Amino acid sequence: MASKEDIRRNRRLYRRALTPGQIADAGEAIARHGSSWASSVTSGTPSSFAVYVGVAFEPPTMPLLEALHEAGHEVLLPVCEPERQLSWVYWTPSTVFTRSAYAPIDEPTGERLDSSVVASTAGIFMPATAVDRDGNRIGQGGGYYDRLLQGLDASGRRPPTIAVVYDDDLLPSGSIPAEAFDRPVREVLTPSGIVVLDNAADPSDSRSFPAGSGW
Repeated sequence: MASKEDIRRNRRLYRRALTPGQIADAGEAIARHGSSWASSVTSGTPSSFAVYVGVAFEPPTMPLLEALHEAGHEVLLPVCEPERQLSWVYWTPSTVFTRSAYAPIDEPTGERLDSSVVASTAGIFMPATAVDRDGNRIGQGGGYYDRLLQGLDASGRRPPTIAVVYDDDLLPSGSIPAEAFDRPVREVLTPSGIVVLDNAADPSDSRSFPAGSGW
């Protein structure tokens, strides 16, 4: 089995080979399927969702943010904080972004809310570099989202969670080594549509998150 870093490196090479047209098409398809998923988990009722802004060669999510906003949903975006914690800011098309103090990304400005606000959302759209059909996910290596999900799982208030990847980033079962601090996902959003991972472990299991573990 390849290491997480090897998988992360290979997926980044794959993504860098995509053309601007392919990336733009993926963003539009993700917005379309993501909007349908949002409607399904809310029965069409306006609600709120935790999302993120895809940067560089990540699957673009700005079309998804715009589609959710147009459908009447509120959108929360993450802000990196010390000790690999996240705070959250409500986004609108007029939101101003500034450079993060902790990661090479731009983040929304506005009132920062702690991660407890995510527990009351209708769903979480999560970044991922790869996901296998067991629900194991590789992020960027920082552990921010694993920590978020562990806290939500411990509270018993984790909303439906879906990881966003390109089609080829969904790997066969057993491809990604699972560690104690990893938090599985059950659904994946790709440009081709929604994939439900029947092999995924229960995301509310009791695996612990050791101090100091790495997004």
